[in-house]
Amino acid sequence: MSRIAATFAALQAAGRKALIPYVTAGDPYSDATVDILLALARGGADVIELGVPFSDPMADGPVIQRASERALARGIGLPQVLDAVRGFRARDDRTPVVLMGYANPVERYGSARFVADAKAAGVDGVLIVDYPPEECEAFAAQLREVGLDLIFLLAPTSTDRRIREVARIASGYVYYVSLKGVTGAGHLDTAAVAQMVPRIKAHVKLPVGVGFGIRDAATARAVAEVADAVVIGSALVQLLETRERGKVAAAAADFIGGIRAALDS
Repeated sequence: MSRIAATFAALQAAGRKALIPYVTAGDPYSDATVDILLALARGGADVIELGVPFSDPMADGPVIQRASERALARGIGLPQVLDAVRGFRARDDRTPVVLMGYANPVERYGSARFVADAKAAGVDGVLIVDYPPEECEAFAAQLREVGLDLIFLLAPTSTDRRIREVARIASGYVYYVSLKGVTGAGHLDTAAVAQMVPRIKAHVKLPVGVGFGIRDAATARAVAEVADAVVIGSALVQLLETRERGKVAAAAADFIGGIRAALDS
C-alpha cells in the first residue's frame, strides 16, 4: 500500500477528511521550501502538493504564476525540487508528497530518469496537469513499477467517458477542479461540487479531493461535507509571498492549522 493510500485509509477509519495544501518549490525563498513543508505537516497537512516551477503554467492563476516566476528566477528546477523532497524526507517519513506540474520539465528531464529520481527522493505521487490519461500509459506504467501514484484532474466539464478513462489509470486520489478557470479564480459553488462529487464517485473508487477556489476555513469545511479531501493552494501561496524569511514557516503552520481545526470541528 502506498503512503498516499495508507494515509487516506487511516483518515477514513477515523472519520476525518484529508487536508492537502499546495506550495511552489523555491517560493517565496529558495532556501525555505523544506522549512515550509515541515511546517505544513506540523500544522495538520495530510498530503502535500509541491509545485514544480514552470514558465507557462496554463492551469494556474496569477498568484501561482508569480510564484513560479520567482522560483525560476532563483534557478529552481526539477533537481532542486527533488533536493527539497529529500531534505523533507530526512525529517518526515510519514507525510506523502505529490509533485504537481507540467509535462515540459518532466520530458526535458527524461521521464524514466524522473521516475527513478522521484522515487529515490521520497516522492509519493505525481500530478502532471497536461498529461491526459490516453497519452500517458507508458508513464503510468513506469510510476506503477516503483510504487508511485499518478493523480489526475477532473473538471466541471468532464464527461462520464473521461471520468471512466481517469478511473482506469489513476491511483492515490483524483483532484476535482471545482470551477471553470484557473487556480485561485472565481467563486466556489459548493452546491455544484455536491452534485459533481457523487457523479465522479460512481466511476472512480479512489478518494476525491476538491480544489481551485478554496480560500478559507468556511469554504474548506463546506467542501469537506461532500469530498474526501480539500486542496488549498493560491490562498496559502499568496499569504507566504508577503512574509519575511524568518516568519514564513510559522505563517504556513498557522494558516493550515486553522483549516485543519475547521475540518475537524
